[in-house]
Amino acid sequence: MRPAFSPRKTSLATETLTRDLLREIPYLREEGSSVRRSMKSSGESLRYLEAAGRNRLSLFRDTTIGTWNVRTMFQSGKAAQIAAEMQKYNIALLGISESRWAQSRQKRLISREMILFSDHEDAPHTEGVALMLSRSAQKALIGWESHGPRIIRAAFRTKQKKIKLNIVQCYAPTNDSDEEDKCKFYDRLQSVLDKCPGIDITIVIGDLNAKIGEDITGNEEVMGRHGLGEMSDNGERFTDFCALNGLVIGGSIFPHKRIHKVTWVSPDNSTEN
Repeated sequence: MRPAFSPRKTSLATETLTRDLLREIPYLREEGSSVRRSMKSSGESLRYLEAAGRNRLSLFRDTTIGTWNVRTMFQSGKAAQIAAEMQKYNIALLGISESRWAQSRQKRLISREMILFSDHEDAPHTEGVALMLSRSAQKALIGWESHGPRIIRAAFRTKQKKIKLNIVQCYAPTNDSDEEDKCKFYDRLQSVLDKCPGIDITIVIGDLNAKIGEDITGNEEVMGRHGLGEMSDNGERFTDFCALNGLVIGGSIFPHKRIHKVTWVSPDNSTEN
């Protein structure tokens, strides 16, 4: 039985490139800031920036947020290529699936984008998620958390002093994965969202490896009619998760070209998710 829809926060879930009118990310000066690191009991690391002063961003243009499955960044020049595409589409904040960079750290590129990445500590170059930030997004960054090779969360200041923008980038197990792996992923994702205050804006992006289809019967509050294919097992899990947390699958609300409805295509072009 599907959980009832419970709108507990202003939020959006999407698997596609999404353009949102988020005019509220605040500036945070880099000078005078410090980076601190602490370890949670679960072994997850928390990294955050402390602002020098009370700086706020008054964004005068739309903020574009995107998410791509890049298959790997563990190739020479791949990060620079992604950064160039990010600049081309004027993306302020890009979620990345299958980054495949070992461990959980942050790195600044020559082109001045910052990458926050999270992966296995002891099994390098598999799975992995990351967030690539433009300079404006870096200035708004409050901090970020690593939640293993499939989930990363970052928080950003907004023009409203008491409201933060939480971006949660995900890479879900494939539809053919073990039941246990799927349950672990959604349990962890739920624990991440539970820590986001209801007053905040929370957006879940990434490659959920799910097809939700076009039939919205029973899911009218969660999805639109512009899904892809037929609902898979992962699609059902995803819609149930969204219903439980008051999320709307943004990529299904408006018409898109087919190429913009998917975040992953198999090398032989036979499978799309």
